[in-house]
Amino acid sequence: MSRVIPSLKPCNTGETCAEARGVHVIVFFVAIYLISVGTGGHKPSLESFGADQFDDDHPQERKNKMSFFNWWNLGLCCGLLLGVTVIVYIQDHVSWAAAYISLTAVMSFTVLVFCIGRPFYRFRKPTGSPLTPLLQVLVAAFAKRNLTSPSEPDQLYEVFRSDKTQGRPLFHTEKLKFLDKAAIIENGQTSAEKQNPWRLSTVTKVEEMKLIINMIPIWLTTLPFGICVAQAATFFIKQGTTLDRKITDEFTIPPASIYALAAIGMIFSVTIYDRALVPFLRRVTKNERGINILQRIGIGMIFSVITMVVAALVEKKRLNLVRENPIKGSVSMSVFWLAPQFLIIGIGDGFTLVGLQEYFYDQVPDSMRSLGIALYLSVIGVANFLSSLLITVVDRLTEKGGKSWFGKDLNSSRLDYFYWLLAGITGVNLVVYAFVASRYSYKNVKKTNLAVSDCYETIA
Repeated sequence: MSRVIPSLKPCNTGETCAEARGVHVIVFFVAIYLISVGTGGHKPSLESFGADQFDDDHPQERKNKMSFFNWWNLGLCCGLLLGVTVIVYIQDHVSWAAAYISLTAVMSFTVLVFCIGRPFYRFRKPTGSPLTPLLQVLVAAFAKRNLTSPSEPDQLYEVFRSDKTQGRPLFHTEKLKFLDKAAIIENGQTSAEKQNPWRLSTVTKVEEMKLIINMIPIWLTTLPFGICVAQAATFFIKQGTTLDRKITDEFTIPPASIYALAAIGMIFSVTIYDRALVPFLRRVTKNERGINILQRIGIGMIFSVITMVVAALVEKKRLNLVRENPIKGSVSMSVFWLAPQFLIIGIGDGFTLVGLQEYFYDQVPDSMRSLGIALYLSVIGVANFLSSLLITVVDRLTEKGGKSWFGKDLNSSRLDYFYWLLAGITGVNLVVYAFVASRYSYKNVKKTNLAVSDCYETIA
């Protein structure tokens, strides 16, 4: 609307806008925030809903669910690839209005397809707030903080239910034992009668609380990876604007389209991982997943370190060209010098980002799976804020030292130093992550007749 309706346009047709109309700014930002609100509800809900279509107790469906996240992200990357190529081309060569209308038509079509499939979907029955049982565990554990924990976990309170809507029962673990006090049966209580959940929690509820607490170190140690990913959509693109983007005399690659290389890297990574690496690793490790989720995430983090090193070396070469010829700058350097760093970060995304989605979906309590995907999205969101904060801090510190690493343009900046800093931060964080992952205990699910540990070992 802000590009089609005359009264909502930034200024009159044919004019160069010195300042956009106030009504245009309001409508534009309302649209942007509506997208943010819609994405915040759509992304975690739709992905977890898709994964819920597979039955964890059915062997083949269980394997299919392991591939679901790979193919989900492959589809997203294909959409991204079209967005930064076809849509960007329409924006540059037709109009922004035509691009927006195209995207609106596509989204309308996807909603229609989603609604058509409604009769075939599996739905989970709502079980109330997933946060209430966690709070009940904390309250019960605090109320019984002075009691002595029993020597055997069998003496703790548990109720077995065959109804899947109540969640799958979990094995007791030895970590965070102070929470076990929430499941201690006090004098006068019997396991047969209905108990006050604010005074007595089941072992399963206690273990679900432990799962959430155990996720905090993993969440924190994945933030530096998210900071590296943020550079691909910001500084990497900005680097591309200073390089030679001409393919022919008549065609120049739009700066935003360079990001397609990251999407290509992720598509390649996900396809090879799902179709070649997983079948091979299943035979070698005898693990249904091939490798554990945290191992997959760690491999992607290694790629992020390599990305920052390569980006620093490429930027150093670009700055050398600028110093040799300040007038011409780096326009003699092909934009495809950026291809390695885009492809490597894309490959890393195929390991870490997909692994994080699977991890947060699989390891949260069964009733919190949508919130689990939201936790994954929070890694990306918080990492973007941290990236901005880090840039601000580095800018002020280096400015006090004589010259800021972030000048008025890239040619007067030292992005290569910043990339080396990120490589160092991510490298140190990788060591911390490896330590945290090695001590992590995966969700340990009880089945009706057979106890399994969700195809995980006790170490990462």
